[in-house]
Amino acid sequence: METRRPRRGGKKRFLLPLALLCLAVLLPGALLPPSASASSSSPAAGGGSRKRRWVGFDYYVLALQWPGTMCRETSNCCDTNGCCRSKPLKWFTIHGLWPQYNYGGWPSCCRPTKFNINKILMLMPILEKYWPSLYCGSSSTCFGGRGPFWVHEWETHGTCAYPEIQDEYDYFSTALYLYSKYNVTKALRKARIRTTSGRKYAVGHIVAVIEYAFGAMPSLVCKNGLVQELRLCFHKDYQPRDCTLETGTAPNSRSYCPLYVTFPSYKPSVMANATEGISNQASKPMASYSEQRPGLQVLK
Repeated sequence: METRRPRRGGKKRFLLPLALLCLAVLLPGALLPPSASASSSSPAAGGGSRKRRWVGFDYYVLALQWPGTMCRETSNCCDTNGCCRSKPLKWFTIHGLWPQYNYGGWPSCCRPTKFNINKILMLMPILEKYWPSLYCGSSSTCFGGRGPFWVHEWETHGTCAYPEIQDEYDYFSTALYLYSKYNVTKALRKARIRTTSGRKYAVGHIVAVIEYAFGAMPSLVCKNGLVQELRLCFHKDYQPRDCTLETGTAPNSRSYCPLYVTFPSYKPSVMANATEGISNQASKPMASYSEQRPGLQVLK
């Protein structure tokens, strides 16, 4: 499933095999078969909402979104996001891969760099399907800018994973690798949790299913009794680890999950260009950090 190649200083990185990419493009659903499987500032996976500049990190959070919950709020403005495609998204999609601190909080906007869309062109078909934006409009980027959702995730989180992750391809291919290997939608369906049935399921049962499948405890984020996100946590060697306790577990918190939750469905308002919105946005020339902030040196 993975290949490695040496990097400077003995570092290695995950590469999504070209064969897997071709298979996913030629056979839709091969990466995450639907029949069997699968903005605003991103919150931490546990231990608070404190942000700090980069001083290294301790582990990763792979944050996955449930489209049925997200698209209920963004279907009115989804001409450039994944909520208006002709067929509803019925699997978890990627929100982001976030470096985290053990003591709480997370680093953000760690290295000023210009997003290079050319480095992820070969990943575009898979990113469009499994990592679409589910938000309205452009997302905030570092240092006061705005841009496509992928740019937001790379600048805010991806740049903080250095040196384990060194560029855009590293970041997005690593997230796709983890998403494919630890297939949450498939694990839930195997346990007869039908995410499109509209039924209520015990939170404890959902957590237990994922923990049994992957050997580590996940974290759930809810909104009004609906599953909004499911988060998996990984050591820096990409092995699963337990997620820390969410600060939003109090009954009065916005992300609180009651004892029983639902995976809602939604009806898309189909837009002709909804399937190509984010890649079109990302392909537009973007102002570099040096243009946004004169005198700021751009790292290459």
